[in-house]
Amino acid sequence: MNWFTKTFSSTIGRKLVMSITGLFLCSFLVVHLLGNLTLFRNDGGEAFNLYSHFMAHNGIIRTMEIVLLLGFLFHIYDALVLNRRNSSARPIKYAENHPEQNTGTWASRNMGLLGTVILVFLIIHLWNFFVPARFGGLDPVVIEDVEYENLYVRVVQSFQVWWYVLIYVLGMIALAYHLIHGFQSAFQSLGLTHKKYTPFIQVFGFAFSVLVCLGFAIIPLYFFFTQQ
Repeated sequence: MNWFTKTFSSTIGRKLVMSITGLFLCSFLVVHLLGNLTLFRNDGGEAFNLYSHFMAHNGIIRTMEIVLLLGFLFHIYDALVLNRRNSSARPIKYAENHPEQNTGTWASRNMGLLGTVILVFLIIHLWNFFVPARFGGLDPVVIEDVEYENLYVRVVQSFQVWWYVLIYVLGMIALAYHLIHGFQSAFQSLGLTHKKYTPFIQVFGFAFSVLVCLGFAIIPLYFFFTQQ
């Protein structure tokens, strides 16, 4: 047990945890986006409300929510630890006086900033949608003689507020940059690099990051400009 603790508390071990939890969260993003795309169906929100009800009351999904929450917490905690270690080992004055000599892309040098923006967005997002969906506060709607919570109306109303739409879009931009670097970095940390396959991983990671975040960002923009 001691070797396990030492391994995963080391810098390499924490990078492995970061990579695994990061890729797991990427899979969540795909599932979440597919569900959110039901908002575009011209059915008054029925498909989205049914999807939301299923996500809120299915036992397997509720269990996965706990796993997802733990994944977020591990990811955030390891990010903070690694960032602190990197800051302690980095010559601060050198980085401040010669920023042009720092290696890596802008995203790789500012993962902490991007992560903070994403975390702030996530807190606001969960408070606005997840909390009322799980703990009450939504108006009811009847679909085929069955009463459901009308999360669709909350979505439409929220995306009429310009500052909330702005926060949402900025959060998706930050997430896209975070994923562009993090996706490739995860495979590298797991040792899955090869001159034959790495270029494909880089291209796929870039396309995945842009398309997924664009898909999320289009939703608030669509409701803001079409439901006025």
